[in-house]
Amino acid sequence: MKMQLAELKNQPLISIVMPVYNPNPTWLVQAIESVRAQIYPNWQLCIADDASPDPAIRPLLARFAQLDSRIKLVFRSQNGHISAASNSALALASGEWVALLDHDDLLPAHALFWVVDAINQQPDCQLIYSDEDKVDEEGRRSDAYFKCDWNPDLFYSQNMFSHLGVYRTALMRAVGGFRVGLEGSQDYDLALRCIEQIDAKQIYHIPRVLYHWRVHADSTAHSSEAKPYAAIAGERALNAHFQRLGVNASAESMGYGYRVRYGLPEVLPLVSLIIPTRNGLKLLRQCIDSILNKTTYSNYEILIVDNGSDDKATLHYLRELADMPCVRVIRDDRPFNYSALNNAAVKQANGEIIGLINNDIEVINADWLAEMVSHALRPEIGAVGARLWYADDTIQHAGVILGVDGIAGHVHRFLPKNHVGYCGRASLIQSFSAVTAACLVVRKSLYELVDGLNETELQVACNDVDFCLRLREAGLRNLWTPYAELYHHESASRGFDDTPEKIARAHKEIAYMQQRWGTALVTDPAYSPNLSLDSEGFNLAWPPRLDDQHL
Repeated sequence: MKMQLAELKNQPLISIVMPVYNPNPTWLVQAIESVRAQIYPNWQLCIADDASPDPAIRPLLARFAQLDSRIKLVFRSQNGHISAASNSALALASGEWVALLDHDDLLPAHALFWVVDAINQQPDCQLIYSDEDKVDEEGRRSDAYFKCDWNPDLFYSQNMFSHLGVYRTALMRAVGGFRVGLEGSQDYDLALRCIEQIDAKQIYHIPRVLYHWRVHADSTAHSSEAKPYAAIAGERALNAHFQRLGVNASAESMGYGYRVRYGLPEVLPLVSLIIPTRNGLKLLRQCIDSILNKTTYSNYEILIVDNGSDDKATLHYLRELADMPCVRVIRDDRPFNYSALNNAAVKQANGEIIGLINNDIEVINADWLAEMVSHALRPEIGAVGARLWYADDTIQHAGVILGVDGIAGHVHRFLPKNHVGYCGRASLIQSFSAVTAACLVVRKSLYELVDGLNETELQVACNDVDFCLRLREAGLRNLWTPYAELYHHESASRGFDDTPEKIARAHKEIAYMQQRWGTALVTDPAYSPNLSLDSEGFNLAWPPRLDDQHL
């Protein structure tokens, strides 16, 4: 790394801002020494002591300032809390970039090296964040959070940016620094105000642990209950952000993160729920009854695509349904082609919104469709997926990750209820590269924009992943919400591709996906290269899929 530094064209001064208030002196020393141990030497540490009552703190800080001229100090005469203290430290900064460090946390020695490496790789970046882990009172590290690339919807659900957060100084000052009154979530509020001023492409993620967050009884790293005011401040920061953007949305704390609710228009758009089926009366009846009896969203129609049913009881049930004002039955006797069946039905759909629904789906929560439509109407969103459960209350679908098992896989599969998942990701609204078409909602205009499902090369499998990737290619984000919950009954025991014909078809579809999408299948921005593609449980990858060739 030291050899590589000599070749980096841009070696900016990085100002590390550290507000200090009555810390454990041992941890404070360790925090300062972690900065002094940086491989990258062009830094300054800007410390503002917020009138710490412990008499040991002032001389300790003064001693370090004498020891290292890169350490800048200001002693506040009155305690003003963390926002005011952080602004005092920011006033000392003369670097082009500002990094944030709490007074009891640690930076690994290579942290600033990788920050400067990122600045050289993407010169127009304005914000940089890294992965993080936790360090306990004895110095033991645990709970690494290997984050995804910039994911605005996940950021609205949790402050994934915070550690290590690095800001271009001019941007930080342009938005006014830290806001007094948002203490506890002052860094969240700062990042929210910064992203309003820049393009998403100017936000850079370093997929490495560059921050060790101290776990102790009084820290939010230990528990969000340690600082309940922080969650309230986070709500206020998010709601102020949406208000500034003119977005009809509101946030509330869920303990493990935030839920953002998006408002629906006064006149609800018509949703066309398309349900292909062939016989399967028990499943179909369960699906239709749950939609009709539980769904609170009022403006929808159901289009049942009967793909050659010949069971008398099923045909009788379909005739009964056809008499209902909100149900239409479309007979389509072609050989099974999931993509073609849905595409043909979409052409006959009257709705502004399309819902692709499997016949083995059963509604759980009444506002599932309202939740999904509220996201589908957002102009930046493509496909919206739901949280699907097996009948035994373990997760079937919580988002699709590319590259798992060669093409794609469902993350958090078989995770039990009441488990929030990896760093909360089984329970938070976020963007994914793809969601399953077992329950997918999308604007009809977007469905048509990307020519629907691929009925030529992907007749049975992978068509939903391909569809979502084409939406992403068109500049849209695909979104998954855990607040639309449904059972997916038959998928737990779905048949295998075990006949020669099915095996050949599956191989052909896989080959098409690999040819069409290439390296995109192993570089999913919604998933860390430090996590495994051999499983669906956010397990560690070995070796990590990181590019160190430039070193």
